[in-house]
Amino acid sequence: MGGARAQVNKAHKTRFASKSSRNVHKVSSKDKSRIAKPDRNLTKGARAARLQRNKMMREQKRDALLKEKRASSGSNSPPRVIVLFGLSRSVDLSALEQDLLKLLSADGTGVVYQAVASSEYKLRATVLKAPHGDLLACMEMAKVADLIAFVTSASSSNEEDCYIDAFGSHCLSIFRALGLPSTAVLIRDLPSELKKKNDSKKVCTSSLSSEFPEDCKFYPADTKDDLHKFLWLFKEQRFSVPHWRNQRPYLMAQKVDVVADNSISGKCTLLLSGYIRARSMSVNQLVHITGAGDFQLSKIELLKDPCSLNVRKGGDLMESDDMNEAQVISCLTPDPMKQEPLLVENVPDPLAGEQTWPTEAEMAEAERNQEERKLKRKTLPKGTSEYQAAWIVEDSDADVSGSENEEDDGMVLDEGENAFNSQGRMDEFELDDDQASLALVSDEETETHSMMMDGENLTREQMEEEIRKIKEAHAEDEEFPDEVDTPLDVPARKRFAKYRGLKSFRTSSWDPKESLPQEYARIFAFDNFNRTQKHVLSRAREMEQNIDECIPAGSYARLHIREVPIGVANKLNRVTTTMPVTLCGLMQHESKISVLHFSLKKHDSYTAPIKAKEEMIFNLGFRQFVARPIFSSDSFNADKQKMERFLHPGRFSVASVYAPISFPPLPLIALKIKDDATPATVAAIGSLRSIDPDRVILKKIILTGYPQRVSKQKATVRYMFHNPEDVRWFKPVEVWSKCGRRGRIKEPVGTHGAMKCILNGVLQQHDTLCMSLFKRTYPRWPEKWFPMTDA
Repeated sequence: MGGARAQVNKAHKTRFASKSSRNVHKVSSKDKSRIAKPDRNLTKGARAARLQRNKMMREQKRDALLKEKRASSGSNSPPRVIVLFGLSRSVDLSALEQDLLKLLSADGTGVVYQAVASSEYKLRATVLKAPHGDLLACMEMAKVADLIAFVTSASSSNEEDCYIDAFGSHCLSIFRALGLPSTAVLIRDLPSELKKKNDSKKVCTSSLSSEFPEDCKFYPADTKDDLHKFLWLFKEQRFSVPHWRNQRPYLMAQKVDVVADNSISGKCTLLLSGYIRARSMSVNQLVHITGAGDFQLSKIELLKDPCSLNVRKGGDLMESDDMNEAQVISCLTPDPMKQEPLLVENVPDPLAGEQTWPTEAEMAEAERNQEERKLKRKTLPKGTSEYQAAWIVEDSDADVSGSENEEDDGMVLDEGENAFNSQGRMDEFELDDDQASLALVSDEETETHSMMMDGENLTREQMEEEIRKIKEAHAEDEEFPDEVDTPLDVPARKRFAKYRGLKSFRTSSWDPKESLPQEYARIFAFDNFNRTQKHVLSRAREMEQNIDECIPAGSYARLHIREVPIGVANKLNRVTTTMPVTLCGLMQHESKISVLHFSLKKHDSYTAPIKAKEEMIFNLGFRQFVARPIFSSDSFNADKQKMERFLHPGRFSVASVYAPISFPPLPLIALKIKDDATPATVAAIGSLRSIDPDRVILKKIILTGYPQRVSKQKATVRYMFHNPEDVRWFKPVEVWSKCGRRGRIKEPVGTHGAMKCILNGVLQQHDTLCMSLFKRTYPRWPEKWFPMTDA
């Protein structure tokens, strides 16, 4: 196309380039020999090796899945536990249980906690029916369940509860806190017409799908064909259980027997028969019976499986109801050199005090500090001896009033490294023995004043009065946290003798080994907890490899548990009628007592206040023990934590208790019991956090005063103390106001406890002057460790 519209391309500017610049990107023929040529065969070999490696990884994963499937569904695996849980009271679980047993067993019947074998489905299962309204029984069944089948009724859509009632929703939240195993929802009472049946199922699914995991499936469960389809899918399903259940071997007792032990009075041998689950169990390890305590094994008997899939081998045992006829295949007895000792508390040495001989480095540092503290001497009067001269020091600040140089007679303020070392100095200057005991008793009485009186027979009016006081203290703690009133009848320096001031809560030092209580001599601690946990887990894996001392998982065994109190054994016999008796194996050190810390949150359904040091029952995995926790905050940027008097709703706190050692991860369900006639209720949920006796938890109190006269940066404050001696005692401690002012006490004014303060700004008349004091607090030692044992 010519003319003015012809396309004219931009000329390439090669005319400005030299030959050397045009060929700079090219490689000369001389250098080509130096460059290695790519080996195409090598590239092909790398690709082939990569494909082969991926193929091997796929085959290994496939083999692992097949092995896991065979192990979970074959004759070497324990029977699967199906727990039927009704989401509402209107659901009839008994009819559903009978329908399932008719399909699984030949005679259509089953004994509670006993397994049934189905040759048609090639499946062994134990069907448990969770009693609606019994929270503890439902919780214990959920711990051992391989599948929780939540049962609902389609006819509930017309009622007020609408598929799930309050108890069902409450239990569902507890199951989530424990960790849900595989789940399924069975829908009963669907219409017979196909269209209405599908519509009802869709409505039920849309209403309940948000309450369950995404992989939870909904099945109709009215007809035999529906249950037949469910059982086939149940057989082929790959089950998932919480991780904490696979860490330790456990056993759900199918039979409980008691054998009298004539050698020890008040003791007996408890026989628990059942299937070993999760891991192999060693005869040398300790075991824990839920609610009863920790014990040693005298022997383990490997029995012939009473519920075998092979009818020719196990049919005679399936027809027999007498489990004592079970044939003993082998028997394992513990090795005294390898058996884990049942050590609970450390034996304290009464002669081993906290005062140890200082090291050379500490003595050298003390000498340097002594040299720095040498004071100038005055001109000595005539006739003064050398001994008297050592005690005469020169006044370094003559124009300062004497009241400002009395810090040696008062309270010492912790500031950085210059920490106030124990309360002995207070007692030395101000308190004799009688006064010190008075201060200690008054402090303990104040701590326990508003607590329920344990072990006393209270009338109904006294009980209501105690509950009212606790509720008032809880409301006051939320409105005015940590504030206390200075008593009028006891001097503040005696009442708060165990408290000290801190320059900074975050940076001031506090020795975790200082002034420890007597209970710390009875507990155990780890130098490095993470390293110890790795060692314990590796030791447990090595123990499983020793087949001469272990019973493999899936075996039917009878455990002989020695030295069980007869009262505990009788309680376990009574408990078997309502809930399963569970036993779990313990790792090394897990019977010893230490200080455990839990991340805890108050449950939404519990409205009553939970005060620190109140008795609670902790369900930690399979273990159950009594504890009296203290609550504290969780600050990551400080080595000290602030104690909380109550467990406040809507946020997590750290609960610290004296308890048997357990290695995380483990879920926690905290129960609260009001009295023997009232069943236990869930008060809080959480998980195990750490084991650390050196965690410093400080109880904080705030003394308040009110300005009487204000003049620029000076103010006269009253009602914080009631005598001038208390003002001088607490003079080194910094004061602060609620509007952000900070300052110090200058001197007392008058004889009624008023004081003059100097602040960094003008104090408003409506402001409140405060003083923060701290003391370290510890959990309370429980009267008994386990709910079924006597105090």
